[in-house]
Amino acid sequence: MDHNSQIRNVYTAAGMQEKRKLEADTNGTTAEEAEGSTYPEKTADEKKEQEKQAYQDYMKEITPQKNLALQMLKAFLTGGVICIIGQVILNYCQSLGMEKDIAGSWCSLLLILLSVLLTGFSVYQVIAAWGGAGALVPITGFANSVAAPAIEYKAEGQVYGIGVKIFSIAGPVILYGVFTSGILGFFYWIGKLLGWV
Repeated sequence: MDHNSQIRNVYTAAGMQEKRKLEADTNGTTAEEAEGSTYPEKTADEKKEQEKQAYQDYMKEITPQKNLALQMLKAFLTGGVICIIGQVILNYCQSLGMEKDIAGSWCSLLLILLSVLLTGFSVYQVIAAWGGAGALVPITGFANSVAAPAIEYKAEGQVYGIGVKIFSIAGPVILYGVFTSGILGFFYWIGKLLGWV
């Protein structure tokens, strides 16, 4: 293509653009609408579908891939170690001559204390990140869920910080635990009255 042909093409393209603008002025549309009218518009559904697909692709890209078998093994080991520690405490308390119920209470108390101390020193978060549900399901995880917000929000004060936020994680567990035990207790009471239990 020689130089004159290139110049002619530029003038032709500019002329077509001017023609579209002139048509836009007479039709009452904007120049951008007139210029884009030569290309087919996507429907709203097609745009939504394209956005949805782009979002799904983005989420796949940023979501970390985890090995389920490895996560389950880590949870099993972490929960097992916590249970072994609890059993050692229970056996030690019984060796001191405590009854089984009293020894169980001391075991729970010491596991909670240990969990709160580890939470305060930011060690329990590392254990929970590695062990997953194995660290969160036992009583130590419950103690962590109460202590962590208290530590995090202490700068906001006793009432608006600790008082308001302390049960932000554990509150639903307590609420639904008490509610469920009340319902089950009611059915147990009815069963006793009817002689089923």
